Amino acid sequence: MRLSDLRPAPGARTARTRVGRGHGSGHVKTSGRGQKGQKARTGAHVPAYFEGGQNRFSQRMPYVGGFKNPFKKHYALVHLYQLGVFEAGSDVDAQSLATKGVLRPSEAKGLIKILGDGDVRRALTFRVHKVSESARQKIEAAGGTISIIEIPRPKQTKRAPKGTEPTYAPAGAAPTPAPTA
Repeated sequence: MRLSDLRPAPGARTARTRVGRGHGSGHVKTSGRGQKGQKARTGAHVPAYFEGGQNRFSQRMPYVGGFKNPFKKHYALVHLYQLGVFEAGSDVDAQSLATKGVLRPSEAKGLIKILGDGDVRRALTFRVHKVSESARQKIEAAGGTISIIEIPRPKQTKRAPKGTEPTYAPAGAAPTPAPTA
């Protein structure tokens, strides 16, 4: 067998239907387009969302737009200028932010991120889930400390070779490689 001997399977390739070629073609008069109507005309195109003139679904339901990631993490954002209510040396965590009125109690139950908008003039001890780099520099310059609460992640099930379990490190640290068997 040679490369030039290769042929498609019988019936896999059929000739294009040549319409508008008279009586002998079998497609006379309307050329297989039926009687009148939009799709019988030249250049006819009916969009997939067209529903015969009634208000289409995409217009009736504009609020259902786009992809919503069910696994997205929502952070309660706290700026440094909001932390003037804390005394020097006090702990800044979810509970204290809620009691001082910086966050709502419902927001304090979730994840918290500190952003660097403003200045901090006191040494504070932070226990939050995330801190921006500019906020970290300002807090450490004021003599404060930051401890990051690790967010629990589910064990990876797909794409990992069998017999290996990935180990997770705190945010900012390099992950340790999984042992190979």
